[in-house]
Amino acid sequence: MRHRVAGRCLGRKSEHRLALRRNLVASLIEHETISTTTAKAKEIRAFAEKLITMAKQGTLSARRRAIALLGDRDIIDYEDNKAVKKGTIIGKLFSELGPRYLDRPGGYTRIIPLSLRRLGDNSKLVLLQLIGPDERPEEKTKTKTKRGARKKAKEVKEVKVDDKAKEAVEAEQVIQPEETAENNSDADKSNQQQQ
Repeated sequence: MRHRVAGRCLGRKSEHRLALRRNLVASLIEHETISTTTAKAKEIRAFAEKLITMAKQGTLSARRRAIALLGDRDIIDYEDNKAVKKGTIIGKLFSELGPRYLDRPGGYTRIIPLSLRRLGDNSKLVLLQLIGPDERPEEKTKTKTKRGARKKAKEVKEVKVDDKAKEAVEAEQVIQPEETAENNSDADKSNQQQQ
């Protein structure tokens, strides 16, 4: 029995698991989207989010802890069949990703299931992505019970009835001065005729 045993073994020894986790997170930081299996994506998501939270601090000690956990791999790009160094993983993490998520309280990654299956073992594939800078978390609205919805509907009806009653009262008040003015003018005409 595996009571109180956290994490997934992923069919690897602990050193191999650690290397796999570091490599996948480094690739995620470099490319901002990777395709992997569901179990691996769920396993490395927490590690990636902890590193981004460290990058939000932006201090020297946070940078050193990130280097200790992840390593400081170079970002290599190929131009004209020549390898060109574009920076480092830690540099991108602290200069781009940390400031991008300053106002976001967690939830920096998303897992999107793919319809494809892996050829070797037919396992489910997913896309693990970093959330874009312009995407905001969805506002969750509370679902209301029937009783609460009935009360709300009743209050709305009462408010509408009150509004209609106020409009009717205002209309009567507007009509009354006009009627009195007409009555006064009729009375003046009759008085003039009598004289």
